[in-house]
Amino acid sequence: MSTDNSTRTAVVVMAYGTPRTKEEILPYYTDIRRGRPPTEEALQDLIARYEAIGGLSPLKKLTEDQADALQRELDAAAPGQYQVFLGLKHATPFVEEAVADVVAQGFRRIVGIVLAPHYSSYSIGQYIGRVREAAAGHDIEVVGVDSWAREEAFIDFLADDMKKKLANMPERTKVLFTAHSLPQRIIDGGDPYPDELRATAELVAEKVGLNRWSQWSIAWQSAGRTPEPWIGPDILEVIDQLASTRDTDEPIDGVMVSACGFVADHLEVLFDLDIEAEGHARARGLAFGRTACVNDDPKVMAALAQRVIHA
Repeated sequence: MSTDNSTRTAVVVMAYGTPRTKEEILPYYTDIRRGRPPTEEALQDLIARYEAIGGLSPLKKLTEDQADALQRELDAAAPGQYQVFLGLKHATPFVEEAVADVVAQGFRRIVGIVLAPHYSSYSIGQYIGRVREAAAGHDIEVVGVDSWAREEAFIDFLADDMKKKLANMPERTKVLFTAHSLPQRIIDGGDPYPDELRATAELVAEKVGLNRWSQWSIAWQSAGRTPEPWIGPDILEVIDQLASTRDTDEPIDGVMVSACGFVADHLEVLFDLDIEAEGHARARGLAFGRTACVNDDPKVMAALAQRVIHA
Protein backbone atom coordinates (compact mmCIF):
# COMPACT_ATOMS: atom_id res chain seq x y z
CA MET A 1 0.00 0.00 0.00
CA SER A 2 1.60 3.27 -1.10
CA THR A 3 1.79 6.31 1.17
CA ASP A 4 -0.13 9.44 0.19
CA ASN A 5 2.56 12.10 0.55
CA SER A 6 0.36 14.95 -0.66
CA THR A 7 -0.70 15.67 2.93
CA ARG A 8 2.72 15.09 4.49
CA THR A 9 5.66 17.50 4.66
CA ALA A 10 9.09 16.94 3.13
CA VAL A 11 11.95 18.40 5.16
CA VAL A 12 14.99 19.27 3.07
CA VAL A 13 17.94 19.41 5.46
CA MET A 14 20.83 21.26 3.87
CA ALA A 15 24.55 21.51 4.56
CA TYR A 16 27.76 22.47 2.79
CA GLY A 17 28.94 18.98 1.86
CA THR A 18 32.41 17.45 1.79
CA PRO A 19 34.42 14.99 -0.33
CA ARG A 20 33.62 11.38 0.55
CA THR A 21 36.83 10.02 -0.99
CA LYS A 22 40.19 11.50 -1.91
CA GLU A 23 39.18 11.21 -5.57
CA GLU A 24 36.28 13.59 -4.90
CA ILE A 25 38.48 16.41 -3.55
CA LEU A 26 39.17 17.88 -7.00
CA PRO A 27 35.52 17.93 -8.24
CA TYR A 28 34.42 19.23 -4.84
CA TYR A 29 36.96 22.05 -4.92
CA THR A 30 36.01 22.80 -8.53
CA ASP A 31 32.33 23.06 -7.57
CA ILE A 32 33.18 25.49 -4.76
CA ARG A 33 35.03 27.58 -7.36
CA ARG A 34 31.90 27.63 -9.57
CA GLY A 35 33.31 25.21 -12.12
CA ARG A 36 36.84 26.62 -12.26
CA PRO A 37 39.43 23.94 -11.39
CA PRO A 38 41.91 25.00 -8.69
CA THR A 39 45.61 25.37 -9.39
CA GLU A 40 47.72 22.35 -8.55
CA GLU A 41 49.24 24.28 -5.66
CA ALA A 42 45.83 25.13 -4.20
CA LEU A 43 44.64 21.54 -4.64
CA GLN A 44 47.69 20.12 -2.88
CA ASP A 45 47.25 22.62 -0.06
CA LEU A 46 43.67 21.44 0.49
CA ILE A 47 44.73 17.79 0.34
CA ALA A 48 47.45 18.52 2.92
CA ARG A 49 44.91 20.06 5.27
CA TYR A 50 42.68 17.01 4.95
CA GLU A 51 45.70 14.79 5.63
CA ALA A 52 46.42 16.80 8.78
CA ILE A 53 42.99 15.88 10.23
CA GLY A 54 43.18 12.22 9.24
CA GLY A 55 42.75 12.12 5.47
CA LEU A 56 39.18 13.34 5.03
CA SER A 57 36.65 15.39 6.97
CA PRO A 58 34.14 13.60 9.23
CA LEU A 59 31.48 16.04 7.99
CA LYS A 60 29.70 13.54 5.70
CA LYS A 61 28.84 11.17 8.55
CA LEU A 62 28.10 13.98 10.99
CA THR A 63 25.68 15.63 8.54
CA GLU A 64 23.93 12.31 7.94
CA ASP A 65 23.75 11.76 11.71
CA GLN A 66 22.14 15.19 12.11
CA ALA A 67 19.56 14.45 9.42
CA ASP A 68 18.79 11.07 11.03
CA ALA A 69 18.47 12.69 14.46
CA LEU A 70 16.07 15.30 13.08
CA GLN A 71 13.96 12.53 11.52
CA ARG A 72 13.77 10.71 14.87
CA GLU A 73 12.71 13.88 16.69
CA LEU A 74 10.06 14.65 14.07
CA ASP A 75 8.74 11.09 14.25
CA ALA A 76 8.49 11.36 18.03
CA ALA A 77 6.73 14.74 17.94
CA ALA A 78 4.46 14.18 14.92
CA PRO A 79 4.45 10.53 13.84
CA GLY A 80 4.13 9.97 10.10
CA GLN A 81 3.88 13.64 9.17
CA TYR A 82 7.44 14.43 8.08
CA GLN A 83 10.08 12.85 5.86
CA VAL A 84 13.64 14.17 5.88
CA PHE A 85 15.68 14.52 2.69
CA LEU A 86 19.34 15.55 2.68
CA GLY A 87 20.56 18.13 0.15
CA LEU A 88 24.13 19.44 -0.06
CA LYS A 89 25.58 22.58 -1.60
CA HIS A 90 28.84 21.24 -3.05
CA ALA A 91 28.53 17.43 -3.06
CA THR A 92 26.01 14.72 -3.80
CA PRO A 93 23.21 14.50 -3.04
CA PHE A 94 22.91 18.08 -4.21
CA VAL A 95 20.00 20.25 -3.07
CA GLU A 96 18.41 19.88 -6.51
CA GLU A 97 18.65 16.08 -6.27
CA ALA A 98 16.87 16.14 -2.92
CA VAL A 99 14.06 18.29 -4.31
CA ALA A 100 13.72 16.03 -7.37
CA ASP A 101 13.24 13.11 -4.97
CA VAL A 102 10.60 15.09 -3.07
CA VAL A 103 8.77 15.82 -6.33
CA ALA A 104 8.96 12.20 -7.46
CA GLN A 105 7.41 11.04 -4.19
CA GLY A 106 4.42 13.34 -4.52
CA PHE A 107 4.96 15.81 -1.69
CA ARG A 108 3.19 19.14 -1.89
CA ARG A 109 4.97 20.97 0.92
CA ILE A 110 8.65 21.46 1.75
CA VAL A 111 10.26 22.94 4.84
CA GLY A 112 13.88 23.80 4.17
CA ILE A 113 16.31 24.02 7.08
CA VAL A 114 20.05 24.64 6.89
CA LEU A 115 22.54 23.16 9.34
CA ALA A 116 23.88 26.62 10.10
CA PRO A 117 22.31 28.95 12.66
CA HIS A 118 23.08 32.42 11.32
CA TYR A 119 21.15 33.88 8.41
CA SER A 120 22.97 35.45 5.49
CA SER A 121 21.69 36.00 1.99
CA TYR A 122 25.04 34.55 0.89
CA SER A 123 24.56 31.26 2.74
CA ILE A 124 21.15 30.28 4.11
CA GLY A 125 19.43 32.57 1.63
CA GLN A 126 21.14 30.78 -1.25
CA TYR A 127 20.25 27.33 0.11
CA ILE A 128 16.56 28.16 0.46
CA GLY A 129 16.66 29.87 -2.93
CA ARG A 130 17.94 26.69 -4.55
CA VAL A 131 15.07 24.72 -3.03
CA ARG A 132 12.52 27.24 -4.31
CA GLU A 133 14.06 27.25 -7.78
CA ALA A 134 14.17 23.44 -7.98
CA ALA A 135 10.57 23.17 -6.76
CA ALA A 136 9.23 25.85 -9.10
CA GLY A 137 6.55 24.60 -11.48
CA HIS A 138 5.70 21.55 -9.37
CA ASP A 139 2.88 23.04 -7.28
CA ILE A 140 4.86 22.67 -4.06
CA GLU A 141 4.75 25.12 -1.17
CA VAL A 142 8.24 25.95 0.12
CA VAL A 143 8.83 27.35 3.60
CA GLY A 144 12.28 28.12 4.97
CA VAL A 145 13.66 28.21 8.50
CA ASP A 146 15.83 31.28 8.02
CA SER A 147 17.63 31.49 11.37
CA TRP A 148 18.08 29.68 14.64
CA ALA A 149 20.78 31.98 16.02
CA ARG A 150 18.75 32.61 19.19
CA GLU A 151 17.47 29.05 19.69
CA GLU A 152 17.51 28.42 23.44
CA ALA A 153 18.72 24.81 23.21
CA PHE A 154 21.60 25.93 20.97
CA ILE A 155 22.55 28.74 23.38
CA ASP A 156 22.36 26.37 26.36
CA PHE A 157 24.58 23.81 24.61
CA LEU A 158 27.28 26.40 23.91
CA ALA A 159 27.07 28.01 27.36
CA ASP A 160 27.14 24.74 29.30
CA ASP A 161 30.19 23.48 27.43
CA MET A 162 31.93 26.84 27.73
CA LYS A 163 31.53 26.87 31.51
CA LYS A 164 33.17 23.44 31.73
CA LYS A 165 36.03 24.37 29.40
CA LEU A 166 36.74 27.72 31.07
CA ALA A 167 37.20 25.94 34.40
CA ASN A 168 40.42 24.47 32.99
CA MET A 169 41.70 27.71 31.44
CA PRO A 170 43.73 30.57 32.96
CA GLU A 171 41.73 33.15 34.89
CA ARG A 172 42.52 35.86 32.33
CA THR A 173 41.09 34.07 29.29
CA LYS A 174 39.41 35.89 26.42
CA VAL A 175 36.47 34.18 24.71
CA LEU A 176 36.26 34.59 20.93
CA PHE A 177 32.99 33.77 19.18
CA THR A 178 33.72 32.87 15.56
CA ALA A 179 31.93 32.13 12.31
CA HIS A 180 32.98 31.71 8.70
CA SER A 181 34.00 35.03 7.16
CA LEU A 182 32.12 36.35 4.13
CA PRO A 183 33.13 38.87 1.45
CA GLN A 184 32.91 42.41 2.83
CA ARG A 185 30.70 43.46 -0.12
CA ILE A 186 27.93 41.19 1.20
CA ILE A 187 27.95 42.97 4.55
CA ASP A 188 28.23 46.39 2.92
CA GLY A 189 24.96 45.57 1.17
CA GLY A 190 23.16 45.37 4.51
CA ASP A 191 23.33 41.61 5.15
CA PRO A 192 22.36 40.73 8.76
CA TYR A 193 25.03 38.03 9.19
CA PRO A 194 27.26 39.92 11.69
CA ASP A 195 24.19 40.84 13.76
CA GLU A 196 23.13 37.20 13.77
CA LEU A 197 26.51 36.10 15.15
CA ARG A 198 26.48 38.90 17.71
CA ALA A 199 23.02 37.81 18.92
CA THR A 200 24.29 34.29 19.62
CA ALA A 201 27.43 35.61 21.29
CA GLU A 202 25.54 37.98 23.58
CA LEU A 203 23.09 35.30 24.71
CA VAL A 204 25.85 32.78 25.44
CA ALA A 205 28.01 35.38 27.20
CA GLU A 206 25.07 36.35 29.40
CA LYS A 207 24.46 32.74 30.44
CA VAL A 208 28.15 32.18 31.17
CA GLY A 209 28.47 35.49 33.02
CA LEU A 210 31.02 37.13 30.74
CA ASN A 211 31.42 40.89 30.68
CA ARG A 212 30.97 42.49 27.28
CA TRP A 213 34.23 42.94 25.36
CA SER A 214 36.47 42.78 28.42
CA GLN A 215 36.00 39.01 28.53
CA TRP A 216 34.69 38.23 25.05
CA SER A 217 34.65 39.51 21.50
CA ILE A 218 33.92 38.40 17.95
CA ALA A 219 36.42 37.19 15.36
CA TRP A 220 36.09 35.72 11.88
CA GLN A 221 37.81 32.73 10.36
CA SER A 222 38.39 30.64 7.24
CA ALA A 223 38.14 33.52 4.76
CA GLY A 224 38.22 32.57 1.10
CA ARG A 225 41.42 32.97 -0.86
CA THR A 226 40.19 35.64 -3.22
CA PRO A 227 41.50 39.14 -4.02
CA GLU A 228 38.46 40.92 -2.55
CA PRO A 229 38.34 41.85 1.17
CA TRP A 230 36.55 39.56 3.63
CA ILE A 231 35.01 40.39 7.01
CA GLY A 232 37.49 40.83 9.83
CA PRO A 233 39.18 40.80 12.18
CA ASP A 234 40.60 37.39 11.39
CA ILE A 235 41.07 35.12 14.40
CA LEU A 236 44.84 34.89 13.89
CA GLU A 237 45.11 38.68 13.96
CA VAL A 238 43.06 38.79 17.17
CA ILE A 239 45.32 36.18 18.76
CA ASP A 240 48.30 38.39 17.89
CA GLN A 241 46.58 41.36 19.53
CA LEU A 242 45.84 39.36 22.67
CA ALA A 243 49.41 38.10 22.85
CA SER A 244 50.63 41.70 22.69
CA THR A 245 48.97 42.34 26.08
CA ARG A 246 51.40 40.02 27.86
CA ASP A 247 53.68 42.91 28.81
CA THR A 248 50.86 45.18 30.01
CA ASP A 249 49.11 45.60 33.36
CA GLU A 250 46.15 43.55 32.11
CA PRO A 251 47.64 40.62 30.20
CA ILE A 252 45.55 37.94 28.51
CA ASP A 253 46.83 34.44 29.26
CA GLY A 254 44.42 32.27 27.28
CA VAL A 255 42.02 32.12 24.35
CA MET A 256 38.75 30.16 24.34
CA VAL A 257 37.12 29.85 20.93
CA SER A 258 33.41 29.19 20.53
CA ALA A 259 33.01 28.40 16.83
CA CYS A 260 29.27 28.99 17.07
CA GLY A 261 28.94 29.57 13.34
CA PHE A 262 29.67 25.87 12.77
CA VAL A 263 27.49 23.03 14.02
CA ALA A 264 29.64 20.02 13.09
CA ASP A 265 33.30 19.08 13.38
CA HIS A 266 34.90 19.59 9.97
CA LEU A 267 37.91 21.14 8.24
CA GLU A 268 37.25 24.73 9.36
CA VAL A 269 37.15 23.55 12.97
CA LEU A 270 39.54 20.60 13.08
CA PHE A 271 42.26 22.31 11.02
CA ASP A 272 41.67 26.06 11.02
CA LEU A 273 41.10 26.12 14.78
CA ASP A 274 42.48 22.96 16.39
CA ILE A 275 45.71 22.99 14.41
CA GLU A 276 46.33 26.44 12.91
CA ALA A 277 44.79 28.77 15.51
CA GLU A 278 45.87 26.65 18.48
CA GLY A 279 49.44 26.48 17.16
CA HIS A 280 49.38 30.23 16.56
CA ALA A 281 48.23 30.88 20.14
CA ARG A 282 50.62 28.51 21.86
CA ALA A 283 53.58 29.85 19.88
CA ARG A 284 52.74 33.23 21.42
CA GLY A 285 52.46 31.92 24.96
CA LEU A 286 48.69 31.74 25.14
CA ALA A 287 46.68 28.78 26.40
CA PHE A 288 44.04 27.67 23.88
CA GLY A 289 40.66 26.00 24.23
CA ARG A 290 37.61 25.38 22.06
CA THR A 291 34.00 24.61 22.87
CA ALA A 292 32.36 21.56 21.32
CA CYS A 293 30.31 21.60 18.13
CA VAL A 294 26.64 20.66 18.32
CA ASN A 295 26.89 17.69 15.93
CA ASP A 296 23.75 15.61 16.64
CA ASP A 297 23.08 16.76 20.21
CA PRO A 298 19.56 15.44 21.05
CA LYS A 299 18.28 18.62 22.72
CA VAL A 300 19.36 20.83 19.83
CA MET A 301 17.95 18.42 17.25
CA ALA A 302 14.65 18.29 19.17
CA ALA A 303 14.53 22.09 19.14
CA LEU A 304 15.17 22.16 15.40
CA ALA A 305 12.38 19.65 14.90
CA GLN A 306 10.02 22.07 16.66
CA ARG A 307 11.22 24.85 14.37
CA VAL A 308 10.31 22.67 11.40
CA ILE A 309 6.90 21.80 12.85
CA HIS A 310 6.05 25.44 13.46
CA ALA A 311 7.43 26.72 10.15
